[in-house]
Amino acid sequence: MTSASDPLGLVGTTIAEKYTIESVVGQGGFATVYRAMHSLWKRPVAVKVFTALGEGGTEQREKLLSDFIQEGALLADLSERSTAIVQARDVGMHKTAKGEHVPYMVLEWLDGKPLEDVLLHERESNAPLRSLEAAVRLLDPVAEALALAHKKGIAHRDVKPANIFVIGDPLSPDGGVKLLDFGIAKVVQDAQKMGFGKTAGHITSFTPLYGAPEQFNRAYGATGPWTDVFALALVVAEVISGREPMQGDNLVQLAYASSDANKRPTPRSLGVQTSDEVEAVFLKALAVKTDDRFQTVGDFWNALRTTMGGSRLASLSSGRMPADPNIATAATIVGPSDVSKTTVDPPVPSPDAATALAPAPPSPKSKAPVIAIVGGIAVFAILAGVGAIALRGGASGKDPPMGLTSASASAVASAPASVPPIVAEACPAGMIAIPGGEYFMGSEDKDALPFEKPPHKVKLSPFCLDELEVTVEKYKACSDKGACRRAGKENVWPGIKPAQQKIYDPLCNINDAENKKQHPINCVDWDQAREFCEARGARLPTEAEWEFAARGPDGRIYPWGDDPPSAQLLNACGKECVAWAKKHPDPEGLPTEMYVEDDGFPNTAPVGSFPKGKSRYGIQDVVGNVWEWVADYYADYDPASKNTMVTDPKGPEKGTERVIRGGAWNGSMKEWVRPSFRYKAAPNARSYGYGFRCAKNL
Repeated sequence: MTSASDPLGLVGTTIAEKYTIESVVGQGGFATVYRAMHSLWKRPVAVKVFTALGEGGTEQREKLLSDFIQEGALLADLSERSTAIVQARDVGMHKTAKGEHVPYMVLEWLDGKPLEDVLLHERESNAPLRSLEAAVRLLDPVAEALALAHKKGIAHRDVKPANIFVIGDPLSPDGGVKLLDFGIAKVVQDAQKMGFGKTAGHITSFTPLYGAPEQFNRAYGATGPWTDVFALALVVAEVISGREPMQGDNLVQLAYASSDANKRPTPRSLGVQTSDEVEAVFLKALAVKTDDRFQTVGDFWNALRTTMGGSRLASLSSGRMPADPNIATAATIVGPSDVSKTTVDPPVPSPDAATALAPAPPSPKSKAPVIAIVGGIAVFAILAGVGAIALRGGASGKDPPMGLTSASASAVASAPASVPPIVAEACPAGMIAIPGGEYFMGSEDKDALPFEKPPHKVKLSPFCLDELEVTVEKYKACSDKGACRRAGKENVWPGIKPAQQKIYDPLCNINDAENKKQHPINCVDWDQAREFCEARGARLPTEAEWEFAARGPDGRIYPWGDDPPSAQLLNACGKECVAWAKKHPDPEGLPTEMYVEDDGFPNTAPVGSFPKGKSRYGIQDVVGNVWEWVADYYADYDPASKNTMVTDPKGPEKGTERVIRGGAWNGSMKEWVRPSFRYKAAPNARSYGYGFRCAKNL
């Protein structure tokens, strides 16, 4: 293995004490992909290492490293929700022998072929074309995966046959497909903006042959989920016609074909006979203007399947293959979504989802063997991208790697028989979908307190959680109509002193309901919080759900990351809080500063005042402002729990105290605003520092 083929010198070494690097299977301007063996599981994995970091300055490299890890976390979130998305195993940082810190992503190892190769082989062998029903059955899992991502406001932006990996026999109901390359586009785009990869040639973050008008020219609008709608419609058209949907020998010609309003690449334009209703669905999916298009793949796919109706249809290909009457559906095809162009780019997680590095054009006569797809990136795509813009993905012709074994291919099951479209319930307005998944609840940090230990594995189902703490305005509206009890105007907790009552009763926000209507409701006990949530058709979050929404699966120290708390990130105790306390001395003593700055709010702040401190899922004020009641009774973690995993834990069945989480505006200790930090209170306590938010099953 030469240094040129192994630029980082990783072959023969072990990463993270468990991934033994065996060989290089692909290289490109930005990444090198290695085959590795998991030393404990004795299974092959793919290790994708982001290599083009030496060209920028320290600040640029750190930003790029952060982006890579964030995109890896995004892929993990999505792949935990859908077996149709390549599975993420791990993400981390590695220090090379040269002392360079590079991020890496560990992904599953797959065996099969990209759909691009399948279609090329079928064209060369003059195989019968698929009916529309058969194409829908084949691509249902892809639609399911994209609909899931779109529900979270995430777009893929490089949907194409090369990024759809076919596992097993593409004509067998026992086969399956996986969507590749979530997790790289944002990194590539940011790297290009920062000047990385200048020596790697011209690399695009999308494939022009499947590009939507807005990808060629932003005058048509921003990219987003509707961009994936355009590309998936092209893929379906290609599958049923056997022809590339857009024609052009260069970027300019393809840009024109993509935006020519007089000629849309629908099935009929490619010679496939379709019903007027089906053609109308494709015309909408391929509209030039983004506002005229289906806004999500869920919208497009359900419209297509509803139009087909599940009844027996005549052949929609070219009469060379009998129509399949059974339109299979993926497990959860999301229906009409509330994703809009104003919500497509939430700060966390970044929606700029993955695309392949631009591949080289394939040889039109070549018959490539099984091409390795490593961790969601086609190796042929990584090998290319030098010197010219690639028009589509394809084999590089250079040492095609062996077929690979998938650790989770068995999880891809055949789709069920034809049923009406399944419309997944979206989270209500004001709530954010939390994807669920596995994480280590608790902490083993050196500063962790005994009741945060031991860290233990928890697996959660998806759920919805309020983006913001429940406000005075919303709670008062509930109590005004008799669905909730009125919020307290006085503080109640065991041992409260008259002097404290005098200090803190004015801080019950209901006492100034008009001026503080956007502040969090406080001075409510656990039952009042529960009753409010139930009146909304919701519930209090479990302790495990709250912590996961605050930190995600990556073990970050705080909701926003590992940076220490500051006045820009949360409402805790700065000099403004200390100044207020000196004017209102508590007999128990003065709080100290968590940070030296003034955060602008001596007591509670209007909800959403610290957007920079939101969690990776977009949950705001999850620490600071007010402690939040959760559903669980309090109990110390079981020491034996570190060796087990619990699914959807709900805490002990009984107890005398309830858990509160997140710290409050007068919090002095940084430990209090770690998502792993737990505290407890009497259920009937009403405090100026206690509020809540609601959750709902998804």
